[in-house]
Amino acid sequence: MTPRLLVVDDERLICWSIRERLGRRGYEVVTAESGEQGLELIGGSSFDVMLLDVRLPGIDGVETLRRALSISPELVVLMMSAHGTVDLAVAAMKRGAVDFLVKPFPLDTLDAAVGRAVASATVRRRVAAGGAAEGLRGLIGESPAIREIRELVTRLGATSSTVLIEGESGSGKEVVARALHLASVRAAAPFVELNCAALPEQLLENELFGHERGAFTDARTQKSGLLEAADGGTIMLDEIGEMPAGGQAKLLRLLEDRSYRRVGGVTEISSDARVIAATNADLEKRVADGRFRADLFFRLNVVRIRTPPLRERPEDIPLLAGFFVARYSQETKLPARRLSSAALEILVAHRWPGNVRELRNVIERAFALHPGIDEIRPEHLPASLLAPPPPDPVPEPLGLMGAGLSLDAAERTMIGDAMERSQGNQSQAARLLGITRDTLRYRLKKHGMV
Repeated sequence: MTPRLLVVDDERLICWSIRERLGRRGYEVVTAESGEQGLELIGGSSFDVMLLDVRLPGIDGVETLRRALSISPELVVLMMSAHGTVDLAVAAMKRGAVDFLVKPFPLDTLDAAVGRAVASATVRRRVAAGGAAEGLRGLIGESPAIREIRELVTRLGATSSTVLIEGESGSGKEVVARALHLASVRAAAPFVELNCAALPEQLLENELFGHERGAFTDARTQKSGLLEAADGGTIMLDEIGEMPAGGQAKLLRLLEDRSYRRVGGVTEISSDARVIAATNADLEKRVADGRFRADLFFRLNVVRIRTPPLRERPEDIPLLAGFFVARYSQETKLPARRLSSAALEILVAHRWPGNVRELRNVIERAFALHPGIDEIRPEHLPASLLAPPPPDPVPEPLGLMGAGLSLDAAERTMIGDAMERSQGNQSQAARLLGITRDTLRYRLKKHGMV
């Protein structure tokens, strides 16, 4: 496959000379005379390497670099400038450039730099392809919701967009976040997690941003934060809805400017970490209640992924149960076990309030308490799974009994009535139905009502 190069420089003679030189070396070369034109080309086509001038009309090269990598993170960028200052070089390298060429440069220097960049682009593609396959293998299931998530993960792998993952506790938000990381060109870089609900405000900011020496009583040395550890990779901020107000303000600035300061510091630090936020809370309700910043919510809500509760995808339970049985057989070095059909029927019928995490724990418990068995049967399952589940309550305010209707038709009628009574307000309709807003969204989509 012929490597594709994009040259962005407002000097036509330079564009022409580079195109002629590299064209004779077997590269396909496209040129642009401004950052805006270059970004338009990147948005509509795929390039391996970009040679980018620092001084451009309109947006400058460093800003063009930032926007280009947000569109195409796998792109390898070489900066060019006749004003080769250390500051420009540092700024470009912090933004993601791999090399910096000072004009006028010898053509053999150009050949060598482009050769290294093309080799780097090839490695990035291979890493991204392998990581994507590994990440998608972790998304177990064939339900429509899981297939949709796999498709989103694949599409988002080529971007550095901020992602907000919503879902109940134990429904697989971390699995989706890891899949997004592995599917991206950042797969070889670190994946770092921070639970925003686990720490008070001061400790949370300290963990995330780090601190300078003397920032507080026990700060005897400078400490890097998790953002620095995740540089070039991905940071997952779990339970983002629990982040204190001070941390929210600093996170917003990070997302806007890609920079931050350590606690007690004055120096701006650039960050190239992709942010993935996760929550089991209704952030829109928290915004309405004044407990979460609206501007931060809108900045996080670039791409939204919902992890469905396990009760909404019972067809995936046999696949997940089989996966956990195989995993624990391997981990315990015991002969492979199987699930009896009776045990599997019980697992499929259970409502799983703890979602996938609860299912995993049930399988692990069977291995721990019954090490000598070769088949997991009903008597090896917790007693709570053997009791018949209570019937789901029918929302009285709607007065719909579904007489003479199929289950789907009755559900559609009830949802339609709730939406009409709430004048299209999904949060209010969900309260009328006695379900979460996420569940209502899923069912609206299921019935083709959105």
